[in-house]
Amino acid sequence: MRTLFWSIFLVLLLYTILPTFIVRLLGLWVYTKKVTKDGIALTFDDGPDPEFTPQLLDLLAIYQIKATFFVLGAKAKKYPEIIQRMHEEGHLVGIHNYVHWTNAFMTPRKVRKHLNDSVEAIEKIIGEKPIYYRPPWGVINVFDFFLVKRFRLVLWSLMVSDWRSKGGPERIKSKLLAKLHTNNIIVLHDSGQTFGADRDAPQYMLEALTGFLEICRQRGFTFLRIDTYLQLLQIKNGAPNRLVKRSLIFIWLKWERIFNWLFKIKPIDLDNQIFNSRVRKYHGKTILLGNGELLTSGDLVVELHFNNEKLHQMISESDSMFQLAVKMKRAVQSFLPTLSQHVHIIPEKVKAIYGITMIHRGSKQLGFTVTELPKGLFSKLTHFYLKLLLYVLHPSGRERLKVKSDLLSPRIAAISTQELITKYAATPEVIAIPEYAVQLAPH
Repeated sequence: MRTLFWSIFLVLLLYTILPTFIVRLLGLWVYTKKVTKDGIALTFDDGPDPEFTPQLLDLLAIYQIKATFFVLGAKAKKYPEIIQRMHEEGHLVGIHNYVHWTNAFMTPRKVRKHLNDSVEAIEKIIGEKPIYYRPPWGVINVFDFFLVKRFRLVLWSLMVSDWRSKGGPERIKSKLLAKLHTNNIIVLHDSGQTFGADRDAPQYMLEALTGFLEICRQRGFTFLRIDTYLQLLQIKNGAPNRLVKRSLIFIWLKWERIFNWLFKIKPIDLDNQIFNSRVRKYHGKTILLGNGELLTSGDLVVELHFNNEKLHQMISESDSMFQLAVKMKRAVQSFLPTLSQHVHIIPEKVKAIYGITMIHRGSKQLGFTVTELPKGLFSKLTHFYLKLLLYVLHPSGRERLKVKSDLLSPRIAAISTQELITKYAATPEVIAIPEYAVQLAPH
């Protein structure tokens, strides 16, 4: 039961929790706020609503404010006249999924269907394809990072729980004013039909917004559509700044420590922690090893994991992927005698040393059998994970991926225990090594 719990937790962590945490904390690939002197972006989610959205449009017209509406595709299809009015009155129409489901509990294919259906519905009404997207509750999954080429993900910097009726309009208005700054993307809701919302809450929102807009007019605030907002940002397509990059690396290496602790992955040599490892049962396709032995599902293996802190250091000091491969080959070659000593003192009888790596040049010369991962979900996830790892750890990760993407295909690398011992002249000297095993590439 404990193993099942941690397995489910790990899947959720990698699939949705960690990606959402990254974009919310670091603001990567999404837009949450900007820094200008006097601009505010007013955005509305969950509509259109036949009762409240027309009232909202009337109010915005009075104050001559242009806003952004992140609408549900199914509702847009049901109330096309409201979407048409939004467009004709100069507001920006974006997407909030086809129905109000979170991406955390949808497959990547389902998320894309939501988006495609929403784009189709909105384009038929206004004649333009929407490109701005706000996922429900601001929650994404790891595959949503691929959406940045097609959509601009927009979150928010100020939310006031206006989907609740409790406290009435005064509560909403006071929160808007108390937290208002001149660089906010404000999110409000013009429908009370979604899960957790009160049906009459938009009426209180409208009352609060009326008073709020009057005060903003007196103070001289300017309201902008999201697209205008982003134009003022003068967004560049370059890599994240150094501070963000350092923060990403810090978070990633902390995550690695947590991962290693959860799965009992520990260093092989305390004085040279280039590899971590654990002993486990192999699960995968049958592999014919170099000495003629077969590695089959259920065999015990030493699973190797490259120390990502060391990998980051090597990547930073390498001018090319080829140079990095040479450095990794030398590091592995110098470590193999230590690894063979480690195999001698492991209580369990392991059949092979096994790992998955994206940098596999030279592995065959060291005695490893290198083979492709079986095609399927695991292969795709591994490919994506290793590319994301390079993006994070390499100082010019984005550029490296563009130029060297074809060379970053993950491979299985394995060598039989007997061949390792024979080839690297292991002796049963006792060294300070814990009992467990390693993945030849970053995990």
